[in-house]
Amino acid sequence: MLYRENGQFKTSYRADQQILPILQDRIAILGLIAFAFVVVPLTAPEYLLRGILIPFLILSLAALGLNILVGYCGQISLGTGAFMAVGAYAAYNFMVRAEGLGLIPSLLLGGVCATGVGVLFGMPSLRIKGLYLAVATLAAQFFVDWAFLRITWFTNHSSSGSVNISNLNVWGLPIETPAQRYLFCLVIVTLFALMAKNLVRSHIGRQWMAIRDMDVAAAVIGIRPVYAKLSAFAVSSFIVGVAGGLWGFVHLGSWEPAAFSIDRSFQLLFMVIIGGLGSIMGSFFGAAFIVVLPILLDNLPAWFGLPINTALASHLTSMIFGALIVFFLIVEPHGLARLWSTGKEKLRLWPFPH
Repeated sequence: MLYRENGQFKTSYRADQQILPILQDRIAILGLIAFAFVVVPLTAPEYLLRGILIPFLILSLAALGLNILVGYCGQISLGTGAFMAVGAYAAYNFMVRAEGLGLIPSLLLGGVCATGVGVLFGMPSLRIKGLYLAVATLAAQFFVDWAFLRITWFTNHSSSGSVNISNLNVWGLPIETPAQRYLFCLVIVTLFALMAKNLVRSHIGRQWMAIRDMDVAAAVIGIRPVYAKLSAFAVSSFIVGVAGGLWGFVHLGSWEPAAFSIDRSFQLLFMVIIGGLGSIMGSFFGAAFIVVLPILLDNLPAWFGLPINTALASHLTSMIFGALIVFFLIVEPHGLARLWSTGKEKLRLWPFPH
C-alpha cells in the first residue's frame, strides 16, 4: 500500500513529463543519492571502494554509452573497448602535452577524440546493419589495439608500452584517496546519467528509437537515418571515451592497450544485455551484476567449504555469464530492468489482483 499514486495529481505538462512522476520514486532516488554521496565515503572500507564501487561506477558509465547505441538506436557494436582506449590515451596525451590543462578538460577532450573515431567507424552503419555492422566495429577494436601497441607517440615514447598518471587533482583539490576517487567518479556518472536520461526522452532519443524499430518507416515519416545513426555513434562514443579516461586515470593509474582489449567490449555488451536494452537503469543493473558476480563465485566455495581452485572458478564465471545471456534473450529480452519495472507495476496494484 506504500507504493500507490492516490492523490498525486498532475496539473501541467511539465509535471506530467518529469523524469520521476511518482513521489515515492523521487524520495527513493534522492535518498539513494544522499546515501551514496554522504554515507558510503565515510563508512565504506578501502577494498569496497577500490575493488567494487569505483569499477562499478566507471563500467556503468561505459555501459550507459553502449546502451544508447545498441539499446536505443539498435546499432550493434563490438568496438566499445576501442573507444574506451581512445578516450584514455587521448586524455593522457592532453594531460602530458598541454601544461596546466587539468583533469576534467582532458577527460572531456578524450571523449571528443573518441567521438571522432566512433563516427568514423559508424559510417558503415549507413549502408550495413546487424552482423555486418558488428564486424565493422570489431575492425575498430583490432585497429586501435594495433595503433596503441605499435605507434609509440600515443604512449609518449614509453619504452615499456605502458603509461601512468599520478597526482590527480581538480581545481587544486587532490584526488588521491579511495574516497576522493569514488566521489569524483560518482559526480561524473550522476551528471552523465541525468544527461542521457533527458537525451533519450527528447526528439533525438525518439529518432533513435524509431530507427531501432524500423529504419525504413522512420525515413518515410521524415527522420534522417544518417543524422540519427551518426548522432547515436557520436553520443555513445563520447560517453564511452570519458569512461575510458576514468578507467585509466582513476581506477588503474597505469595501463597498457591490453586493459581495453576485446574482452572489455564483450563484457560491456554482456552488461547491456543482462541489465536491459534500452534502459538507463539497466546499465547500472548490468554493471552491478557483472562486477559482483565474479567476487561471489570466487568466495562462495570457501563459504561452503568446497575445494574449487581459481581457474575453475573463472571458467564457471564465464559459463554462468553465457547461460544468463541466453536465458535473458529467450525469457526476458529487456533484462533486469524489465523485471524491476514489472515488480513496481505489481506494487502499484497490490493487494488488488487486477
